[in-house]
Amino acid sequence: MENVKEKIGRYRWVILSLVFFATTINYLDRNVISLLKDDYLEKQFGWTESDYSNIVIAFQLAYALGMLGVGWVIDRIGTKLGYAVSLIVWSFAAIGHALAGNTAGFMVARAALGVSEAGNFPAAIKTVSEWFPKKERALATGIFNSGTNIGAIVAPMSVPFIAATWGWQMAFILTGAIGLLWLFFWFAIYDIPSKKKNLSKKEFEYIHSDKEEQTQDNVKKESVPWLKLLTFKQTWAFILGKFLTDPIWWFYLFWLPSFLNKNYGMTKTDVAFPIAVVYTITTFGSIFGGWLSGNFIKKGWDTYKARKTAMLIFAFCVLPIVGAHELGKITPWFAIIIIGIAAASHQAWSANIFTTASDMFPKKAVASITGLGGMAGGIGGILIAKLAGALLDHFKALGTIEIGYYIMFIVCGAAYITAWVVMFVILVPRKQDVVLD
Repeated sequence: MENVKEKIGRYRWVILSLVFFATTINYLDRNVISLLKDDYLEKQFGWTESDYSNIVIAFQLAYALGMLGVGWVIDRIGTKLGYAVSLIVWSFAAIGHALAGNTAGFMVARAALGVSEAGNFPAAIKTVSEWFPKKERALATGIFNSGTNIGAIVAPMSVPFIAATWGWQMAFILTGAIGLLWLFFWFAIYDIPSKKKNLSKKEFEYIHSDKEEQTQDNVKKESVPWLKLLTFKQTWAFILGKFLTDPIWWFYLFWLPSFLNKNYGMTKTDVAFPIAVVYTITTFGSIFGGWLSGNFIKKGWDTYKARKTAMLIFAFCVLPIVGAHELGKITPWFAIIIIGIAAASHQAWSANIFTTASDMFPKKAVASITGLGGMAGGIGGILIAKLAGALLDHFKALGTIEIGYYIMFIVCGAAYITAWVVMFVILVPRKQDVVLD
């Protein structure tokens, strides 16, 4: 088997490594502000929690709106240029934070970062659809998507040191500049398979081995109008699946440190290691999620059956989070591990739901579909932030904040089962590929 793999070639995995590092940079850049908030920015600019909340919402709203348009643009101008433009803009937006002199300045910088960072996932999913056959797409997606976790781990390991050594402005400048370095490798290495002269014929044929897809790349750059895409129930399955489950990831990102602090008395220093543990578990979950459905396909399963079976398994794996707080009373590590498993299950789910876009739609529409789903997920993220804030403030005033977390964990546990039913029972119970003229 290994000899067969060697003969096929591995250039597609080199391409995937570029996408992995871009995704890592994406999450590194977006996490810098949260690590500087308490020790630097609040003190210098006199932020209230409401000020910071407005800055966060500026990012989320711009990200959601950016998702709506950026996928269409990438389908229109192509992956190579589209990914590059997105990364150039978000790198300069990240660096631009160093120039902000007040709350409004940071809101503008965050909005610019949000709208430009929205390009990462549509471009990444389109890259995977161009370079991998369906049986490997979920694994490839799981691998590059694990870059979100690596970025979340690298940020607390580097940003505080940079800020303490050279100042908070330099933390934004240095992390933002990393993306500009990535561009050199992207332009040197990436192109669609039909234009790569050093790609072996066997690997090219393997990439295009899916019978239901064209055997040649879509060399002509084109896009499909949103209104046409919205006429398909497959589009709504993807949109609603992202709307229901993406917000859970946002909740973990923004409230995990606070949960550990409010419920178990962990200080800012105390939570660093538990958070690293959670994201390490999540990294393995992301890769395993992609591997599992791919393994089902290799065993002869239909692609659609493999995706929805894997997603159902991961939906059930999230359910124990309902008891995370209660078990955490025995030892906080029970809660930490359960949350880690739930977050890992989200990333495993995410690897597969992203891949359903490239499974059901032709390559020319993949970035647009991904963008529509990302926009829905971004809107859901704003709504869950408002819900969590209102619930936790209410129960905190009553002296029973743990009830607020109970309710939020119930929401987290139910989201994936609900999304699975909507996607695979109500909207698209059987495999139905979309045909676009």
